[in-house]
This record gives sequence, structure tokens and C-alpha cells, in this order.
Amino acid sequence: MTFGFAPPPQVSPPTSADSAARLGRMLEPAEWASAGIPLLRNPREVVAGLHDRHRPVPSTAIVAVLDMQERVAASASFTEFTGAPDGWEFRNALLAHLRQVIPHDLRLRAPVRTAVLLYCREGEPLWTETDGAWMWGLRDACTLHGLRCGAYITLTPDRWQVLGEGRGGRRPKPSTTAEPVTAARRTAAGAGTATGRMEARRTTTAHPDARLRAAQLPTSPNRSTARHTGGGAPEAHRHTAAR
Repeated sequence: MTFGFAPPPQVSPPTSADSAARLGRMLEPAEWASAGIPLLRNPREVVAGLHDRHRPVPSTAIVAVLDMQERVAASASFTEFTGAPDGWEFRNALLAHLRQVIPHDLRLRAPVRTAVLLYCREGEPLWTETDGAWMWGLRDACTLHGLRCGAYITLTPDRWQVLGEGRGGRRPKPSTTAEPVTAARRTAAGAGTATGRMEARRTTTAHPDARLRAAQLPTSPNRSTARHTGGGAPEAHRHTAAR
């Protein structure tokens, strides 16, 4: 059995200007291979962690942001309903979910965090037009959010596969239920996307230094704050402007 990319004869000839534009918003295997996508140090661990967080079923996309140690800083999952795959719509959906779960890094000179995409679907783990549209969308969304474009992974009934590489495995497999494995994780329901054709499933965030950052934030001198006294309720501390 051969894994990885298949030759791209699946690309159907355009029948109209719209379909021609849509086909232009996908990446074929050669384009993805020449994009300099960084390799995951431990793709099995990344896949297992995202599967455990989101329990994907077919047509579920999981976008995750990894820090420099390849730990998941934030992730979101949603279901894709579009008929003809369009990288522009996929880009908008990915960008909308990234904005919900993690701030952008556009002010940095170079990206320090990496976004990866795991897409659960039926069929073989070989390249399809839908995969090409997701690749285009992921690359564009990363550029607009200040992230480095990372791996694109398919999860099919037979196996998971990092497209463009020879690495994959037979476990985990797509879930038969969309219920999360545990209710203890910090989750928030998505509020919709820019395209209106995607259904949000789960978003998870992991910011271990959130409390520390919040404690270090300066307080506006004109904003009322609470000062704790020796007993009971906090006492309001009011600032008045100098006349």
C-alpha cells in the first residue's frame, strides 16, 4: 500500500469562471512540498492529543496552534458542510476560529507559533481536491494571523497521515460520536463563522501563564478598582482627577 500524495489527476477541468477561480484556491502536492512546511517532531503525539480533545467525526476540521515546544496552545474544531471545496471559504472559517481562541502574532518580526490542521474525512489517505483547498486555506489563514503554516493531517477510517510525508499510523481512528471524552477541559462553544457554512463544535485553550499575564497588566488611573481591607467585602478605591 502506498501512502502520501497521489498524482493530481483528480482535479476536474473548470466548467465556468467560478469553478476556475475555486480551483485556483487549492494547493497541489508539488506546491505544498515546495512551501517549506516544518516537520512535526512527534506527529503521533500531536494527532493523539487533538483526537483526545475533540473526538472528530468525518467532515470535522481541527485547527491547533503549537508553541515552540510543540505543545498545543489553543485549538478549535468545526464541521464543514460546503459542497464544492473552496479554499477561500476554508480560509475564512480557519481564521474566524483562530481569532476566537488565540491572539494574532502579526507584530512579531517572524512567526514563533505554528498552526496545524487535522481534517477527518472518509476515503483514502491520498490527496484530494478538498485537501488542496484546506491546504490553501491553512496557508492563507496563517499569514493573516501571524503564524507559521504547519502540517496538514488527514484522519480517515484506515489511518491518519501527514500529507507530504511518509509518516502516519492506524491509531487513533475517527470517532463514532462527537461527545468529548471528558467534561473537565476548558471549552467554549463557537459563535459561528464568517462563511455561515461551518458548524462550530469545540474550542479549547491552554494558556498556563494567563493568570500571571493578567496580574501584570497595568490598571488605568481613571478606572475604579477594588481594594481588599482587613475584613469582609472589598472597599472601593476611587480616583479623582486633579482640577
